[in-house]
Amino acid sequence: MVSLTTPVCNFDAPAIDFELPDAYKKMWNLEKAKGQNGTLIAFICNHCPYIKAILPRLVEDVRKLKDEYGVNTVAIMSNDQSLNEEDSTENMIRISEEMDFSFPYLIDETQEIAKAYGAVCTPDFFGFSKDMTLQYRGRFDESRKETSPEGVRRDLLEAMQQIAKTGQGPLEQIPSMGCSIKWKN
Repeated sequence: MVSLTTPVCNFDAPAIDFELPDAYKKMWNLEKAKGQNGTLIAFICNHCPYIKAILPRLVEDVRKLKDEYGVNTVAIMSNDQSLNEEDSTENMIRISEEMDFSFPYLIDETQEIAKAYGAVCTPDFFGFSKDMTLQYRGRFDESRKETSPEGVRRDLLEAMQQIAKTGQGPLEQIPSMGCSIKWKN
């Protein structure tokens, strides 16, 4: 497993449209996924220890962003599913139901969307303002393969709250770190 960090935020880059199925085969695009005050696109997967370390709090934070700030979230799984059984569609369904996802969990089977966004790892977060310009490309919090202790700064939550209120992301952002996306040959 290769650990990577994300590049710096390319402020004001436009969101890239997509047409992807969720784990239940329902189709989603950017228009359907976007929120009134912002949109978070999160590249995640099931097997990554970096995701496992933050998943319960990620689910909690994105629900708060939706309910209190009008920010919608969509998660995209772009890994080659043949490389790890945990990333199978069946396990995507299981995880989303067990964790009570309030957001769609999409499958980027061709990996074209991950490549278009320049996603490099799981997690890789892209936070967009209501006008769909990139304002955040940073970490969830200081967690790595272990969950950080209670009370640490919630970088992603704070950034998306700021974006919902002002349309602008924080100028200082700490890159996300995670497992490399498992690309097809």
